[in-house]
Amino acid sequence: MLKVPIYLWLLPTNFCHWEFFIHQYSSVLSMKKHFLILALSLVSVLVFAQSKTLPSANVKTMEGQTINIQEVVQKDKITVISFWAIWCAPCRKELDAISDYYDEWKEKYNVEVIALSIDDSRTVANVKGVVEKHGWPFRVILDTQRELMLAMNVNNPPFMMVIDKSGNIVYEHLGYTPGDELELEEKFKAMSK
Repeated sequence: MLKVPIYLWLLPTNFCHWEFFIHQYSSVLSMKKHFLILALSLVSVLVFAQSKTLPSANVKTMEGQTINIQEVVQKDKITVISFWAIWCAPCRKELDAISDYYDEWKEKYNVEVIALSIDDSRTVANVKGVVEKHGWPFRVILDTQRELMLAMNVNNPPFMMVIDKSGNIVYEHLGYTPGDELELEEKFKAMSK
């Protein structure tokens, strides 16, 4: 319902005049609404136009060596970092699905996948066994202190991000549904053009 300011009630009661003022007032509201949408669009473009890069965070290799995640990501490759944990069934399903396409993606798109375990000190000892059981061919990194997880504001796995050849994070995805790996391949195709 259109709310009419009190001063409009003081206007002439002739129907034509009243209709004219209502029309004028509603067009002002419409114009304000369009201006607000335009302003919000501009702000969102400015906010998201800035490149998002991988933060500096220490992680560990499976051998226990501490390294910075920025050293792991190679600038000449498309890099996928998949946050996972041994207790997360969708995470294992996602990594199994990626594993099926990994050799093809490496060859076609120069992709490297990094499986980043967020298991804590109680469960990290089981990571190697899970990786071997599934036969995942990609590199596994440990974030037991959850330094990268916190820096990236990741609340729950599975969470995936794609980093382009320039080091910019160009895609983020939370959760896993069968077929997400095909959407991921479409991203690689677009990045390779």
